[in-house]
Amino acid sequence: MFFAPVVRTRATAPAYRSYDRSFERFVNDAFFGAGAAQGFGLEQDEKAWTVTLDLPGIAREDLSINIEGAIVRIETKAEAKRQYKAAYELPQEIDVEATSAKLENGVLTLSLAKKQPVSTARQIEVK
Repeated sequence: MFFAPVVRTRATAPAYRSYDRSFERFVNDAFFGAGAAQGFGLEQDEKAWTVTLDLPGIAREDLSINIEGAIVRIETKAEAKRQYKAAYELPQEIDVEATSAKLENGVLTLSLAKKQPVSTARQIEVK
């Protein structure tokens, strides 16, 4: 069997993008199944997202959560007994001041407050 690489130009790339995403979903479901989503939960309301992760065997002291804009990075320190590293991008920026995290019985619960967009539109006087 012979495989040839496909070179996509900038003009044809958008047409294939939805196909690529569909194929990626198919492969993930086929190989990882619903089991990949076990241990992860995401709920949303008007004011916040609530993310739950199963992290058994990880202590509070070993866990580091960093938020930058709309990206949440969760990782353990290098000296932790069990290693974990993940990053999630949300569709809206996160208000760090109103965000909280709780690790209880091996379940990390993040309450990520949505940052309300501030309008910079100004009205000017017509002369």
